[in-house]
Amino acid sequence: QVQLVESGGGLVQPGGSLTLSCAASGRIFSINAMGWYRQAPGNQRALVAHITNSGATNYADSVKGRFTISRDNAKNTVYLQMNSLEPEDTAVYHCNAQIDSGGPFAYNYWGQGTQVTVSS
Repeated sequence: QVQLVESGGGLVQPGGSLTLSCAASGRIFSINAMGWYRQAPGNQRALVAHITNSGATNYADSVKGRFTISRDNAKNTVYLQMNSLEPEDTAVYHCNAQIDSGGPFAYNYWGQGTQVTVSS
């Protein structure tokens, strides 16, 4: 059993910054890719940023240049540094990780989500 727990969400003004953290715990042999997704009211969940276990990253065009994803493999944790936040960034942010627990398959896990609100 694996759990992902996000933290760091909150309310900020436009132009502000937040850092999200997501820590994986449980039966973990290795973590492949990790990423952040977001879902705003009325919209489908969409990719924000993604990072492989070798450090390769990709970003949604809407956040490129403003957000930075990173990971600490020793802590099984992924981070999302969000700068120059805009009202359009308001959403529930979910952590995602593909985790191998030593069995024949790796499984995709999701965190419960953390709310980010950007408003004046």
